[in-house]
Amino acid sequence: MSSAAENGEAAPGKQNEEKTYKKTASSAIKGAIQLGIGYTVGNLTSKPERDVLMQDFYVVESVFLPSEGSNLTPAHHYPDFRFKTYAPLAFRYFRELFGIKPDDYLYSICSEPLIELSNPGASGSLFFVTSDDEFIIKTVQHKEAEFLQKLLPGYYMNLNQNPRTLLPKFYGLYCMQSGGINIRIVVMNNVLPRSMRMHFTYDLKGSTYKRRASRKEREKSNPTFKDLDFLQDMHEGLYFDTETYNALMKTLQRDCRVLESFKIMDYSLLLGIHFLDHSLKEKEEETSQNVPDAKRTGMQKVLYSTAMESIQGPGKSGDGIITENPDTMGGIPAKSHRGEKLLLFMGIIDILQSYRLMKKLEHSWKALVYDGDTVSVHRPSFYADRFLKFMNSRVFKKIQALKASPSKKRCNSIAALKATSQEIVSSISQEWKDEKRDLLTEGQSFSSLDEEALGSRHRPDLVPSTPSLFEAASLATTISSSSLYANEHYPHDRPTLYSNSK
Repeated sequence: MSSAAENGEAAPGKQNEEKTYKKTASSAIKGAIQLGIGYTVGNLTSKPERDVLMQDFYVVESVFLPSEGSNLTPAHHYPDFRFKTYAPLAFRYFRELFGIKPDDYLYSICSEPLIELSNPGASGSLFFVTSDDEFIIKTVQHKEAEFLQKLLPGYYMNLNQNPRTLLPKFYGLYCMQSGGINIRIVVMNNVLPRSMRMHFTYDLKGSTYKRRASRKEREKSNPTFKDLDFLQDMHEGLYFDTETYNALMKTLQRDCRVLESFKIMDYSLLLGIHFLDHSLKEKEEETSQNVPDAKRTGMQKVLYSTAMESIQGPGKSGDGIITENPDTMGGIPAKSHRGEKLLLFMGIIDILQSYRLMKKLEHSWKALVYDGDTVSVHRPSFYADRFLKFMNSRVFKKIQALKASPSKKRCNSIAALKATSQEIVSSISQEWKDEKRDLLTEGQSFSSLDEEALGSRHRPDLVPSTPSLFEAASLATTISSSSLYANEHYPHDRPTLYSNSK
């Protein structure tokens, strides 16, 4: 896994013990990389710029660099080697797309010795970082390099459509041949800057089968944890403002669909978490002092290289979660479930794994022994859906959930809504009853007259009694007063009242 950038620190190890890769000392590999890239990029500047053609993706240039030097190459104290450059014109276009000038590219790689990083992964690859913290150089296997060559035309199309992506940004593919041994390397963007301390680093796949950091890994100064560790440490997830959350999820969905179209699986999201605590400022100052040539770093700025630029592009930022520390190194502002302010650095890594016969067989036998949906090796479509679901539901969340994430708020809000609705209904019902009672009282005199009239109609043997003069006067007074009251307060009910009386 591309964990070199992950921990962002030099390999601890013993000072006198030098690492080897394919029986070649790492110092010889670093020297050959700088010599070979210095020659090929310098030679490429003499070629005129033109549009990238399909055949440019399959061109391989080779140069021999003897230790005593030649008319074209300088002398060196390493064994004789041959240096191959794959698709030089295509990668030159990629570098220009990200605003990397040839001089800056050469300065970053060749001006200072490369720094070797520790590798917590199981691939056995070597990782180097440039002194200005811009580029990661990783050794890859033959199948990975071959797959990247086949991927280049589609990769070219995807970058043209959208350069703001969390996918790895490849700047060069090379091969060093010495003593019958081929060492292939790829130059990529650095996901986790060394100048910013990562308090937690996670390699997330969305899988649970054996996705816990080993005991040996936990003993390291900056270990890289996995999915089950994240669910245990950050069980409530990480919270973003709405704009940042939507931009992040949109970028992840687009990148996963691109990887699915290339039949790529078993990739990971490399996530670095930095806590913005005041108590850690002194440690941050000590760490930043260890980064050489800081002035040059400020001069060179690779486009779309930071996490924030990868999801939103330059000029956009969050809704002001981070205000105390303006120098965020391009990290994405977020908060923990405890309200702690964070900076997140992330990128999708290990995309050079295609779902071929060996991966199909690996998934088949693992699915027989374990739950097939929990293992990391899976068909690309299922892998992408599971990866996105895990990121959307368990890792990244909107910041609104911070105000009342428990289910109690839902229960309380529903109860309050019911109580409010009951109060409104009861008040309306009471007003309606009062109005009805007033109307009945006002129309009672009319009802009595109607009953007398109806009674005389159905009983012809009864003669309606004629009221006395005093009763008639009081009745007229009651009718007139009730009519005035009805006209004043209920003008819209007047026709109904008269019709009932009739």
